[in-house]
Amino acid sequence: MLDLIVGVVVIVLIGAGILVMLGPRNVLERVKSVKRPQGLQTLVRSRRPREIAAPALNPKTQRVLVAAARLANWLRAHGHEEPARDLRNAAARMTANEAAGLYALQLTLRRIRIVNVTDNASQERVKALVAELRTAVQDRFEQLELLPFRRP
Repeated sequence: MLDLIVGVVVIVLIGAGILVMLGPRNVLERVKSVKRPQGLQTLVRSRRPREIAAPALNPKTQRVLVAAARLANWLRAHGHEEPARDLRNAAARMTANEAAGLYALQLTLRRIRIVNVTDNASQERVKALVAELRTAVQDRFEQLELLPFRRP
């Protein structure tokens, strides 16, 4: 046991002597220059969750979503939070189940007829945005052959 303690003390003293001869700056530079093996970094590094890419949407579906977003933003900006929230929820439902989202948008469009706007210019803007969304929804309905729509 005594031999082991003497051996450890000798190794520590020799190592300390080498460090003194090299100097503190030189030792720090040599320690920094030692590269770690790549395998350890990949084991220690936390893995980031992969981003799931959204599936490509049909152009007419994109048109419906853009029109719904425009109308929802306008309604929210003019103090009509509930119809705007309904539009956003219906548009979000389209990404998972397109048919259910289209039916929800159609139902929301029926409710938007009740929105009261006092300004004539604003009323015309709402009518234009609703008409744009209604035509986009009808076009997508016809493309998916969900409901028969009669063209005027």
